[in-house]
Amino acid sequence: MGDYIQNEINGDSNIFYNDIRRYNKKELITTSEISPYYWQGEPQINIIDKGTQDKAIHNKRTLVDLFCGAGGLSKGFEMTNKIAPILGVDIFKPAMETYRKNHPYTNTILGDMRKITNDEIIRGVSGHHVNIVAAGVPCQGFSISNRNRITNDERNFLFLEVIRVVKLLNPDVVVIENVSGMSSMENGQFISVITDYLKGSDNDIRYDVKCDFLNAVEFGVPQYRKRLFFVAVKKEYDEFAFPKGDYGEGRAYQFNTIRDAISDLPFIQSGESSTEYSEIVKTAYQQLMRGNQNKLLNHKAPKHPKETIKRISQTCPGEPMYEKYKQRIRLSWDIQSPTQLAGGIRPQFQFGHPEVARGLTIRERARIQSFPDDYEFLGGTVQGRVQTGNAVPPLLARGLGYSISELLDKQFTYNYLRVGGGYV
Repeated sequence: MGDYIQNEINGDSNIFYNDIRRYNKKELITTSEISPYYWQGEPQINIIDKGTQDKAIHNKRTLVDLFCGAGGLSKGFEMTNKIAPILGVDIFKPAMETYRKNHPYTNTILGDMRKITNDEIIRGVSGHHVNIVAAGVPCQGFSISNRNRITNDERNFLFLEVIRVVKLLNPDVVVIENVSGMSSMENGQFISVITDYLKGSDNDIRYDVKCDFLNAVEFGVPQYRKRLFFVAVKKEYDEFAFPKGDYGEGRAYQFNTIRDAISDLPFIQSGESSTEYSEIVKTAYQQLMRGNQNKLLNHKAPKHPKETIKRISQTCPGEPMYEKYKQRIRLSWDIQSPTQLAGGIRPQFQFGHPEVARGLTIRERARIQSFPDDYEFLGGTVQGRVQTGNAVPPLLARGLGYSISELLDKQFTYNYLRVGGGYV
């Protein structure tokens, strides 16, 4: 893979893909079906009134969120009250509808990153200096849950589009997120390639790069979800340190459980729905998720056949519901959820409710991912599963956002003092 590491990044992604084809000696392929919800047309750009956006981001660091999905990373960074997304980009139409609904002051581009031009990206940032470019590059090609994962899955190389945007926008910080399986693909060579690209070609070092694993459960998310993060900062900045979560044995707080997360939500039956809270908040986590929200959103239970209801009811909490699919368990109140999955092109319910014989509602899945209750998912139950399963948990993103903000604030203060009270 090193054969193309040093190629000049000139904004034409086709050159990169031609290099990759020569390296692999065969065409790149996708090992799974393409979702019909992927936007295949020309990129659609939605630009917010600049004056309105300027007011929303006043005195905040700016974020461009590539492969943004439903917006978990954007939401988590927003929760720091120090960072504001100015552009979100994704190909998945239902996720982009959700993103736009919940980020009304953010410009968006719906489209394939390989079709989006540099001019369109420049238009999308509306003249703002970009502090952070973040990207949750597609992970299906790296995921160990993908039985057909191979090196030359074309999704594995979409990080090159991130590099193109980084060169174009010259941000202070770059964040790339992916599943932990990236570290084992090709004996970790993908990590080396991404790191070398971020450092810059021809020994012209532009960013210092750190790479580490973060587990959402350590940041208060009631779910074991381990992800790989690259954080690259400009060379003139202080060294970046990854955050340490406050949750776990020997730390400030115990892990949040399924009970902490969803026990206040109505115990509706299969096929039922509710728009009202039936219980008062019982835990600090529930209070954080509710905030000032009065209307309950996305709390509609999937409608199951009788045999499915019977199967769930006969499964002990914490145990698999299906012999062949050990990862599809009935949740237990006092555990943390295993990693929520999107479920592929035909997602099925993944987890059973601890007390009611049904799968989870989208609101319950959102709680387990740490999305606040005012975050509304559009597109229905099936697409809601995809969106929640693909998302970066906001509380994990918030922890990372705090560390990045601290670094940027420190550099900003240093520049102010260095010139005797004048900013540089």
